[in-house]
Amino acid sequence: MAIQWYPGHMHKARKEIAEAMPQVDLVIEVLDARIPYSSENPTVTQLRGDKPCIKLLNKCDLADPEVTARWIEFLEQEQGVKAMAITTLQPGMLKTSIPDLCRKLVPSRDKVEKDIRTMIMGIPNVGKSTIINTLAGRVIAKTGNEPAVTKAQQRINLKNGIVLSDTPGILWPKVDNEASSYRLAVTGAIKDTAMEYEDVALFAAGYLRLAYPEAVMARYKLDEMPADDMGLLEAIGRKRGALRPGGHIDLHKASELLLHEFRSGKIGLLSLETPEMAKAEQAEVERILAEKAAREKERKEAEKLKRSGKRIQN
Repeated sequence: MAIQWYPGHMHKARKEIAEAMPQVDLVIEVLDARIPYSSENPTVTQLRGDKPCIKLLNKCDLADPEVTARWIEFLEQEQGVKAMAITTLQPGMLKTSIPDLCRKLVPSRDKVEKDIRTMIMGIPNVGKSTIINTLAGRVIAKTGNEPAVTKAQQRINLKNGIVLSDTPGILWPKVDNEASSYRLAVTGAIKDTAMEYEDVALFAAGYLRLAYPEAVMARYKLDEMPADDMGLLEAIGRKRGALRPGGHIDLHKASELLLHEFRSGKIGLLSLETPEMAKAEQAEVERILAEKAAREKERKEAEKLKRSGKRIQN
């Protein structure tokens, strides 16, 4: 499934971020703790260069804590990166721990009593605006359950030696890893109108059936786990009365139930990917892209030879 959702304001936001980056001391990237790899925008890495970076694994109250701990260790292997699991349900912790970490990563600015200039970035619907409002102690950024609420940059003085530049949530033009596309859809990082509910729910059912069978069976009161992904979706539909005339399963309704209950944490504390999965998938993506680049190079060389042959004949 290819995501076809890259609104014009995202392209504009990327240009504005690139222009403002030279004046930034530190980048704060907000990730979804359930999908740190899939919610990590490669554009952020390209734009920040060697600037220090704090990666906030937000919504950790919805993610598998053991998997989140492994993700923090994995992310901090990158030079200049510190990672932290957070939840906006603990505003007091956010208001102290994040500024403290900013000062540790940019001690030179703190010593000369100059404001640390930070930029907060993240994909849509990852909770960035709520974090900003918590840090500022007042409502500054719009929040909402739908992605792409913030449309323009703004600068916020936190009055504690830190100035925060807010940016719109941006995806990237093409998600090369198909599994990441599905995970972004499962967590609600893209608008539901941009995807086929049944396809996304089948992906979620397939992963949860194998990774968290006990949690799924307990939530939907199943005596046994169905043998395949469609069977699980149909079982959920039967248990919840998602039926059409004649007793047929309403797959769209069953899909809505599964996705909404995953997003709200009602099924349990679940993560959709691990560092090991990310490394394997990244290696596969690089292989596919290398093969594609090689084929494109061969095609261009063949066209060049063809054009040369025509010129000789003429």
